[in-house]
Amino acid sequence: KAAMNIMRLFGLIVLLPLLACAQVNFREAPGKIEISIDGEPFSNVYFGSGHAKPFLHPLRAVSGTIVTRGFPVDQVEGEHQDHIWHHGLWWGHGDINGVDFWRDLGPEKTGRMVAKQKPLTARDTLTLNAELVTPSKEVLGTVGEAYRFSRSGSDRVVDAHISIRADHGVPLRMGDTEEGAFGLRLAEEFREERGAVMTNSEGQTGRKIWGKRARWVDYSTAIKGEKLGVLILDHPSNPKHPTYWHARHYSLCSANPFGESDFENDKTRDGSAVIPAGGVLEFRYRVVIHAGMLDAIDPEKLFKEYSGTL
Repeated sequence: KAAMNIMRLFGLIVLLPLLACAQVNFREAPGKIEISIDGEPFSNVYFGSGHAKPFLHPLRAVSGTIVTRGFPVDQVEGEHQDHIWHHGLWWGHGDINGVDFWRDLGPEKTGRMVAKQKPLTARDTLTLNAELVTPSKEVLGTVGEAYRFSRSGSDRVVDAHISIRADHGVPLRMGDTEEGAFGLRLAEEFREERGAVMTNSEGQTGRKIWGKRARWVDYSTAIKGEKLGVLILDHPSNPKHPTYWHARHYSLCSANPFGESDFENDKTRDGSAVIPAGGVLEFRYRVVIHAGMLDAIDPEKLFKEYSGTL
């Protein structure tokens, strides 16, 4: 019954035939849940009080190669140590009712997303709920995060379902800022100056993809001679699809539907969204960690397959 409830929450039952069966295992450790796929380590979900928000770290390709930056969780020689709040894969936003839930400048300055209990796991899916706690200790609402892990051939897949719930008696205003929202900080080799190729669904490449609307974005590179990439898909059911992308040359890539004034360089625009008290705003994304560069996969086919799921 618990497994079915999680699957209903995630809305992914129709996904099951599309992806190859994989054995996903979860193991509880202090402040985190360890995730393995087919007996090989894949990632950890960190949810403990020592961090400003839950996140997945690191992410690994089928080969075992880590595709996310180590810092600040792991110290890796030669890595840039900017943006301490860039942790692997996470969700956050820089303006919720005027509070910054994207950066981590300490609990006195920025908000925290505090897990109400340890994550629930069933089959191949992990779910958690985190309260939006302001520096003044006010709880604004709740963010539900559900992640399904799978394998498709030589690719590993993470399906994410983010539910922003105004369940504490006040509306939530998702402000217009570039600082958000569904983000990945990739390994140093995914920096443009290191040879990474950044491409979106509209055929734009490199730094031109920043602030543009697209159905998907891909970062491909080579790590110690191994060619691989990370493709992020925006589900067509998402508000404002196709989303804007806060996609940087230094290996940050985030889907952000709210930051219109920044992305369009037009301060007369207002990309904010208000969730009424008792309401919910939902987003779905798929992350595909693939072998080979972009030309080794068919992103349009993958997007079409993903578009048929809900």
